Amino acid sequence: MPLLPPSSNERYTGSPLAPYILLLFGVLTIIPGCIHTLLPDGGAGSIAGIDLSRDGRVIVAVFAWAGATQIAFGLAALIVALRYRDLVPLLLALAILERTLHALNGWLFTGGAVTHHPPEHYAVLVALPLLVVALVLSLRRPT
Repeated sequence: MPLLPPSSNERYTGSPLAPYILLLFGVLTIIPGCIHTLLPDGGAGSIAGIDLSRDGRVIVAVFAWAGATQIAFGLAALIVALRYRDLVPLLLALAILERTLHALNGWLFTGGAVTHHPPEHYAVLVALPLLVVALVLSLRRPT
C-alpha cells in the first residue's frame, strides 16, 4: 500500500473556496511551528515576550513540542486541501476544535493569571470565524 492513496478530490462536493481556506490555515500553522521548533528561544522570548529568566529551558522545550505538533497538523491540512478534499470538512472541524481550545486557554481558562497575550492569542480570534465559515461552505451541496 502506498503512503498516499489515490486522490479523492473528485468526491468533494462542498464549496471550492473551503479547501483553499484550509490550505491557508495549513501554511499559517506550519510557519509558527517552524518558528517554535527552529528559533533558539522558540519565539517564547523574542516574539511572545515571555520572561525566560525563570524556567526558560522548560518554556522553550514546551514551545518546541507545540511547534512539532503545529508542523504535523499543518502538513495534514495541506495534504487534505490538495489531495483528499472529501476530508476537508473533518479537518476544518478539528481545526475549529483546536483553535477554540487555544482561545479558551488563552483568554478564559487562565483565571486572570495571563497579563500578556502573545500574537497567537489574537490570531486565533481572527482564525476561528474564518474556519467556521469555511466549514459551513465545505458542507454545502451544489444546487
